[in-house]
Amino acid sequence: MKAPILKIEDLRTYFYSKSKQAFIRSVDGVSLKITKGETLGVVGESGSGKSITALSIMGLVTAGPGIITGKIGFKSDRVQKNILQDLDDYVTLTKERGRIMGVQKDEEGWQEVSERRMSKVRGKEISMIFQNPRQSMNPFMTVGRQITEAIQLHTPIKGEAAAKERAIEWLDRVKIDSPRLRFDNHPYGLSGGMCQRAMIAMALSCEPSLLIADEPTTGLDATIQSKIADLLVELKAELGITTMLISHDISIISRLSDAVAVMYGGTVVETGPARDLLAKGEDRKHPYTSALLTSIPSAENIKGKGHLQAIEGDVLDTVNIPAGCRFYGRCNRVTDKIRERCERQEPDLREIGPGHKARCWLYFE
Repeated sequence: MKAPILKIEDLRTYFYSKSKQAFIRSVDGVSLKITKGETLGVVGESGSGKSITALSIMGLVTAGPGIITGKIGFKSDRVQKNILQDLDDYVTLTKERGRIMGVQKDEEGWQEVSERRMSKVRGKEISMIFQNPRQSMNPFMTVGRQITEAIQLHTPIKGEAAAKERAIEWLDRVKIDSPRLRFDNHPYGLSGGMCQRAMIAMALSCEPSLLIADEPTTGLDATIQSKIADLLVELKAELGITTMLISHDISIISRLSDAVAVMYGGTVVETGPARDLLAKGEDRKHPYTSALLTSIPSAENIKGKGHLQAIEGDVLDTVNIPAGCRFYGRCNRVTDKIRERCERQEPDLREIGPGHKARCWLYFE
């Protein structure tokens, strides 16, 4: 087994809702890992905690209380560190029956130490492609200037002319037409697909060890989505870059991922090889994963004009997380034998097959 380049353990990122006088447990005990050269697909409905997990890794959660516990171990050829090391000194937790009920945090102290630590990691070792590239880029600077600044900041190339040539080279590698011309365009002067390509060029121009791609095809036309997916496939084959790919589009996850982590209600409910988790059928899968797969339109369904299968109930409110299984209220595979346990006790994430883990009492009777 290869050593993981990223290993997250028990990550919790909370926000406080003044209107509800309670914590929003956006990320609540997430543990996952990515090995070198692997693409890990993270899938789940909106609100499951995928993007907040990514922003937590990047140290970009600024609203309080933010990250309160956990470990984010990062190990590349150039850097080895726990991104959250000693930051728990700035947090005091109040617990009741093992559950976090109160948080006191020195946010200013936390942020100062976190920024100092992330300054040598963010952009250089870990880069991120955001959901909306146009909003993520500076509207007052040309695309080329923004890529050039990243290169000068995070690589040995410091000269203006050399950095510009490197930026143009990357714009060409992501298949932007007339890269020298597009170098001087502002983000609002590019289409959505071209803006996404420019964002990918900026993220990869510093040759990071880990790329986080958060919904890289969301909001794009179907044909452009396919072209961006093709580009990511080509870049993965060419560069062998380790990637954390976040999407609610299972077809993109299936096409690009080696392994998959399924998130629900702020935590990981299943992990394993993509070929096993994304195969049709309910055998040896978490009920939520099975429900996601059956809700995808198929050629047979479209030809027969059949109804799409929906997951009954509402997405879990992460303010009021139940004591038992988080998916219990929507699960259609609960048996009388495990019903009481599902309702009262949350299952652990345990191995149910080679490299395959699930958080479900069905497999632990």
